[in-house]
Amino acid sequence: MMVRPPAASADRPVRTDVLRNRERLLTAARAVFADVGADASLYEVAKRAGLGTGTVYRHFPTREALLEAVLLDHFEALRVAAVNLAEVGPPDDALADWLQQFISHLGEYRGLAREVMSVLHDGISPLSVSCQDMRAAGAVLLSRAQRDGTMRADLDMSTLLKLTNAIALTAEETGSGRGVDLLGYLMEGMRRR
Repeated sequence: MMVRPPAASADRPVRTDVLRNRERLLTAARAVFADVGADASLYEVAKRAGLGTGTVYRHFPTREALLEAVLLDHFEALRVAAVNLAEVGPPDDALADWLQQFISHLGEYRGLAREVMSVLHDGISPLSVSCQDMRAAGAVLLSRAQRDGTMRADLDMSTLLKLTNAIALTAEETGSGRGVDLLGYLMEGMRRR
């Protein structure tokens, strides 16, 4: 699990109860986001964790900061998947597999695709900054498919993630689970003619 613990000063380590409370908050946030959606309030997370809202705000001053902490594991899993996929199979299949995993991760919490769409590409929000390694690993897959001649050369990673995020958002809002079908159409449209 890739969760950044609170920083300790050089003089004293982070107390065990502080680390325990942080982990309780993250566990509660994952459960609340899965049940209620990514737009759940910090109050709901505090209640589920059995802690006060002050404790939540000490660890996560904003809902976006909490969301970032929850998503670090997702971003790391996607980064690792991209690295592994870069070593196997046809480049366009590897890219399609990775994009399907991206859509699946977004589907774990209702409203996550909308949250990610609004900040993922701004380059300055903590959520955007935290996913840079994942984006870079995905860009390697795209570049590999472009070098292979199977993907359009004019496609960039930012556009690709916006399109993929839109598929996740559409699949969530329609409740159709058609993300795989829509991704297939997208991949076909991106292939070099």
